[in-house]
Amino acid sequence: MADPRAGLPAAAQDLVDVAKLVTAYYAVHPDPGDVAQRVSFGTSGHRGSAFTATFNEDHILATTQAICEYRARQGIDGPLYLGADTHALSEPAQVSALEVLAANGVRVLVDARGGYTPTPAVSRAILAHNESGSGPRADGIVVTPSHNPPPDGGFKYNPPDGGPAGTDITSAIQDRANELLASGLKAVRRVPYAQAVAADTTGKFDFLGSYVSALGQVVDMAAIRSAGVRIGADPLGGASVAYWGEIGDRYGLDLTVVNPDVDATFRFMTLDWDGKIRMDCSSPYAMASLIARQHEFMIATGNDTDSDRHGIVTPDGGLLNPNHYLAVAIHYLYQHRDGWPAEAAVGKTLVSSSMIDRVTAGLGRRLLEVPVGFKWFVPGLLDGSVGFGGEESAGASFLQRDGSVWTTDKDGIILALLASEITAVTGHSPSQLYGELTDRYGAPAYARIDTAATREQKAALAKLSPEQVSASELAGEKITAALTTAPGNGAPIGGLKVVAASGWFAARPSGTEDVYKLYAESFRGPEQLAAIQEQAREIVAAAIG
Repeated sequence: MADPRAGLPAAAQDLVDVAKLVTAYYAVHPDPGDVAQRVSFGTSGHRGSAFTATFNEDHILATTQAICEYRARQGIDGPLYLGADTHALSEPAQVSALEVLAANGVRVLVDARGGYTPTPAVSRAILAHNESGSGPRADGIVVTPSHNPPPDGGFKYNPPDGGPAGTDITSAIQDRANELLASGLKAVRRVPYAQAVAADTTGKFDFLGSYVSALGQVVDMAAIRSAGVRIGADPLGGASVAYWGEIGDRYGLDLTVVNPDVDATFRFMTLDWDGKIRMDCSSPYAMASLIARQHEFMIATGNDTDSDRHGIVTPDGGLLNPNHYLAVAIHYLYQHRDGWPAEAAVGKTLVSSSMIDRVTAGLGRRLLEVPVGFKWFVPGLLDGSVGFGGEESAGASFLQRDGSVWTTDKDGIILALLASEITAVTGHSPSQLYGELTDRYGAPAYARIDTAATREQKAALAKLSPEQVSASELAGEKITAALTTAPGNGAPIGGLKVVAASGWFAARPSGTEDVYKLYAESFRGPEQLAAIQEQAREIVAAAIG
């Protein structure tokens, strides 16, 4: 149920008090004995708020020291690329991190222009440094909670493969960070900020220039320019704010930066579904102001705060459902990238639409279905065995035009530019092309809902086995698979997916709330979707109690 003010402009009472938030970052100390206040790496790093003692200076000092120790053990002695987004807590957290990195003698590269750094720009920098395969290896840290509300902060580590760190890495960092918290940070090495900035080990890197100058290697910028595609780009107050203007100027595009403002309160946002400010470019509520201008541009796009997600708006379709755009992007790319390996697979997370399965089969390509988390696409994007990897939450990346790696983290900027390339080359908008796909493959109904669950129930859901599913049919169709591991790589999915001929559901526990997430889809329409959801709740309840 959407909040009555969802989609309306934020009001004064919705805005975070930035001064109090930053004060809490320094003044509030987490209780290491409280599980909720420890360092906890989810699918995209440690996140929390200074107000709730879940993202404070102690967390960043401990986590950075743990990263320094990890990279020393692994022999990672190249530069560490340090970037941050526009959330209020990102600047102080970046300062804290630099103080520890400098004290540990780590070679750190920060933005040469003193600006903000999108996640894909950090991934790209790491990979470009490491592409020779010899010499000191680079890695990176991005200070961002992604699209989370303004009071939140986030801190994520990208190892030398350039992508989100895997569980083996994050578990080691998380456990060591919590040891440091419990010991009162006694083993944390730190120097004053002025000393850290002036250290011989602290240098600068032009993230923006390096990233933007290489875009023609992954997107056909010349086609966009030649076709005169009129583009509106909204950074949503995020890290791509300076990037879009540079992209337009460098490539001669008809591009308008719809909102060039940066404000840590994000007062220019419209409220998301729950009445909170959230920079979610896949949400029609958060994107309401750009959707209202859909007829001014041939393609309008939005990015979340660290620019690893994309939102695509067309004059004829408004904001595209992320699943719909992923299907269109896959269908287009695998027919217009002659430099890609013939065996390059299509990567999708198992909660993404089965429309992708049907499009992939129609292309004669192999499907790689993995658990939730972009980290699962990293090896394939790195060696070219996966041409495209995407998530239903509007995150994706793909190979360069010659089939080599671009980024191994999500890149909302290239996905936004791809929509303009598709329009330029085909003469049709992505929403029109999705209509053609539904004519060929059917029109699925898809939804995600959250259902209350205790911690014990969530733990039980994460440990389910297929044998615990006693049902033989799903909404009147024979169940063809009950999965607790992903078909593409055999990795545990941390939940359950049940599949029938024309529909499926998947249930996963939330990592941050006392709910489980129920995803469902039907190719027979909303009525069957509702039936699948109802039976899914019964199956899950019977399995977890």
